[in-house]
Amino acid sequence: MTSHPHPRRPTETQPITLRPAKGRPRTAGGHTQPAPKPAPAKKQGGFTLLEIMLVVMIIALLGGAAIYYMGGNVGIAQETRTRSDLQSISTQLKLYQALNGFLPTTEQGLAALVTKPTTDPKPKQWRSLFDKLPQDPWNSDYNYVVPGKHNPNSFDLFSSGSDRKAGTADDIGNWESTTP
Repeated sequence: MTSHPHPRRPTETQPITLRPAKGRPRTAGGHTQPAPKPAPAKKQGGFTLLEIMLVVMIIALLGGAAIYYMGGNVGIAQETRTRSDLQSISTQLKLYQALNGFLPTTEQGLAALVTKPTTDPKPKQWRSLFDKLPQDPWNSDYNYVVPGKHNPNSFDLFSSGSDRKAGTADDIGNWESTTP
C-alpha cells in the first residue's frame, strides 16, 4: 500500500462546483438541438434631453396656470385673516374694559393688552391678554383709536391694508360688515 505524502484531512472539505456539460444538449432521441440564438443587445435606458425639457415645460405651464387661477384667493385669505384678527383683538379689548371699567387710551394703544400700562388711567385688574400682538397679513401693526371716528361710543380697530397707509380705501376695520 502506498501512502500519499499529503493525505487529505477529513475536516477540510472543498466546495463542489457544478458546471454545465460541454457540447450541445441532446434530446431523448439522441439528436442534438440547435444552438440558442444570442440575445439581442439591450437598449440603454434613460431619457433624452428633449424628453426632459418637454416634461419641465409641461410642469412650468401647469404651475403657471395654478398661480394664475389661484391668485385672487390670496387676497381673500388675507382679508379673512385680518377680520379674524380684528375680532380676536376686539374681544380682548372688551375683556380689558370689563376688568377695569375703561378701554386703554389711544396713547397706551394695543400694547396695554401685552404689558401693563404705566400711564393714567392705570388698570386695577390688569392681566396679559396676549403674549404678543398679532400683525396684519402685510406685516404691519393694527391701528387702534379710542373714541373711534367710525365708532364714537367705542373704538376703531383696523388694518391699513396692502398699501400700509391709514385712511385709504383698502383699510379693513371693525366698523365694516363681515358679510360681503
